[in-house]
Amino acid sequence: MTDSLKALMEAAKHVKMSPSEQEEQRQSFAYGNAKIENDLIQKETVARQSSVLKESKDRL
Repeated sequence: MTDSLKALMEAAKHVKMSPSEQEEQRQSFAYGNAKIENDLIQKETVARQSSVLKESKDRL
């Protein structure tokens, strides 16, 4: 591993994402994994389902 990569990895340990950044990252991860299994998946579908899940979680 290069020194520059080590430095970047160390810096990443201290990054604090905002809730909106965390949600964006979560949706990106979900989309990427779903797209592997289903080529018809769209980012809008993931965003819509995320909203549905958030609403149902808020009701609990």
